[in-house]
Amino acid sequence: MSASVRRRSGPAGRYTPKGRQVETAALEQVRALLGDAPRRRDLLIEHLHLIQDAHGHISARHLAALAQEMRLSQAEVYEVATFYAHFVVTAEGETPPPPLTVRVCDGIACEMAGAKGLIDGLKAALGNGVRLVPAPCVGACDRAPVAVVGQRPVDRADVDAVKAAVEAGDVIPPIPPAQDIDTYRSKDGGYTVLAECLSGKRDPDGVTGDLEASGLRGLGGAGFPAARKWGFVKANPGPRIVAVNADEGEPGTLKDRYCLETRPHRTLEGALIAAWAVGADAIYIYLRDEYPWLRPVLRKAIDEVTAAGIAPGISIHLRRGAGAYICGEESAMLESLEGKRGLPRNRPPFPAQAGLFGRPTLIHNVETLYWVPDILLKGPLWYQNAGRPHHYSVSGRVRNPGVLTAPSGVSVNDLIARCGGMAEGHTLKGFLPGGASGGILPADKADLSLDFGHLEQYGCFVGSSAVVVLSDQDSITDVVGNLLRFFAEESCGQCTPCRLGCEKMLDLLDAPDPDMDLVRELADVMRDASICGLGQAAPNPVLSALRFFSEEM
Repeated sequence: MSASVRRRSGPAGRYTPKGRQVETAALEQVRALLGDAPRRRDLLIEHLHLIQDAHGHISARHLAALAQEMRLSQAEVYEVATFYAHFVVTAEGETPPPPLTVRVCDGIACEMAGAKGLIDGLKAALGNGVRLVPAPCVGACDRAPVAVVGQRPVDRADVDAVKAAVEAGDVIPPIPPAQDIDTYRSKDGGYTVLAECLSGKRDPDGVTGDLEASGLRGLGGAGFPAARKWGFVKANPGPRIVAVNADEGEPGTLKDRYCLETRPHRTLEGALIAAWAVGADAIYIYLRDEYPWLRPVLRKAIDEVTAAGIAPGISIHLRRGAGAYICGEESAMLESLEGKRGLPRNRPPFPAQAGLFGRPTLIHNVETLYWVPDILLKGPLWYQNAGRPHHYSVSGRVRNPGVLTAPSGVSVNDLIARCGGMAEGHTLKGFLPGGASGGILPADKADLSLDFGHLEQYGCFVGSSAVVVLSDQDSITDVVGNLLRFFAEESCGQCTPCRLGCEKMLDLLDAPDPDMDLVRELADVMRDASICGLGQAAPNPVLSALRFFSEEM
């Protein structure tokens, strides 16, 4: 008997192939969902979303059918589907989950605002008819605590508010009043710079030179000079691609959401100018799945650009993440865009050399591209004289949290004042200058400049400019525990120093008498040996807490 077949019960002589068989009904359902969409490998995650959106989960039978339809192995499809937090894969015979999922954010800002009490209350109030799960930061720290009911965020949630949203059903919130293409053109001079580029009035070298003179740096975390990155990509032979990283998962960060909610065309024009300057023929936008209401906003803006015919020869693709913080790391995002697990790549080669689909790829976050049209329209000196402004996400113990536009040299004390001061009854104790990765600083450092290169001497960095303000009513130990649990949960598991290091550090800190020398030694190993920034940065809140708040640790 061939090794590829097995005997099936029934009349003698009847055999079927080994392994899970594809059901005709499931295959027909998958084909109906996919319609005329290409069955390319890079669209695997998009197709998994179609199944989950339709059925509330991905069953083993649909997974097998999708694998056959896309000519992939079932193991390949399974390992991708189970990598991402937002896909619910059910085994054969397993009871499907309830049709509605409520995700309660347990990020640092929401935990400070009472997320734990909300979770406990919902467990008692909702019963078994709803799937209740904790979730990492959902980018709504200005409205903490937040629960996401299906695809609708419930702001400043309480048990009654979430119950009301559940009873109302899974409803996507109204599309925010984002600026349309006509308003962007008439009010902000939108697409003027792009038109000058395409007409020959500007040349790529001149545009890149203006960007360099402005001092614009990447605003997603690393702060790498933008113009230099453009030069690296252009130095490699085409065809080239631009990838827009809209997967801002750093706890406390919501500025990219703000950019896309208000002026999506400004980011699109920045991406189109960048594509023209480096000679790219395609733009891929990777949008985090925690922002479902932004998909129609971006889709509408892309369709407006296409209808206006203002970007001939450049295709724009909108892709959806699936709940994985690691995909904010640029090479992990490229893997996800190719329909794979979001595992960071070893470098070299760097994305500028061999990125998406092996092509030289320029990667920027949303806010970096957001500033490009204004810098080129008003001139690099305007940006310099304004203090190289960008957006700061401010949350925690302030009266009016939100996104503030301020010069790069602004201090935390200045940001707190712009937010209306500290929340009632709270006194500044410390702050996170750059989200979970950026470390923790005490109140006496609140006058320091929040610019690149100014906080490194204290073991901290600005990163994505996510400022979380802590007060005298917050426990530094609890804050560190929250951040470290986040890193342990979001580790992709590819490298041992990160995968086991985060868990080991939690165990060490939970001990009755923690061995802080061993904690520091483990931190050194994680920083030196982890593949990507997640494992390298995970010890930062622990080390800075030991340095500045040792009495609490």
